[in-house]
Amino acid sequence: MLKIEKLESGYGAMQVLWQPSLEVSRGSITALLGPNGAGKSTLLSTVLNSVKPWGGKVYYKGEDVTYTPSHKKVHKGMALVPEGKHLFPNMTVYENLAMGAYLDKALAHKSESLDLVYTLFPRLKERHSQMAGLLSGGEQQMVTISRSLMTKPELIMLDEPSQGLAPKLVSEVFETIRKMKYDIGLTILLVEQNVDASLDSADYVYIMHEGSIKAEGVTEKIKESKDITSTYLGV
Repeated sequence: MLKIEKLESGYGAMQVLWQPSLEVSRGSITALLGPNGAGKSTLLSTVLNSVKPWGGKVYYKGEDVTYTPSHKKVHKGMALVPEGKHLFPNMTVYENLAMGAYLDKALAHKSESLDLVYTLFPRLKERHSQMAGLLSGGEQQMVTISRSLMTKPELIMLDEPSQGLAPKLVSEVFETIRKMKYDIGLTILLVEQNVDASLDSADYVYIMHEGSIKAEGVTEKIKESKDITSTYLGV
């Protein structure tokens, strides 16, 4: 569904991505792992075109979308859940979720999408009228993910969804990620620092270091390679 070929980008004169290439198969969970500063978040932002590509190609469902504007990529079914909780704190949970259903196709299925979100996150249904700024960190992350689901995506890119969460909430977030694959049929590209949880959830794994891909393989292959896990993942 998503194919990245020798992508290059950066900030100002500083190059961050040094021609990483990867593929995300339809209906899979693909994990992009590596240390802080490896360029993982920059890759997601460049795929969505919120950071401008310097070179390389991005294909989505076979179409070259390298330089397609971000909002048009969202219309095509791509969504990015950025690192951190980017919410409207003085709006209710429901109002935050409704902000995600701004596309025509999403607006037409708003009630259906809300039911889906509330099924995935029953806690949000209980707190639908509560101000988002008063939620716990884990609940705010649930709202952030759910707002992206309201756009009716086919491909969702998650940037550090478990960041700053207590272990119990981390388990809940990863359980939801698996549900998004198995229950909804979404394709997921996951950037994470939590190596163990990612390896337990992903179908395929890429290891990024210093802006390029250093290793890749099915999850079991990565788990079994002590050289890869100790050198690049610190486990």
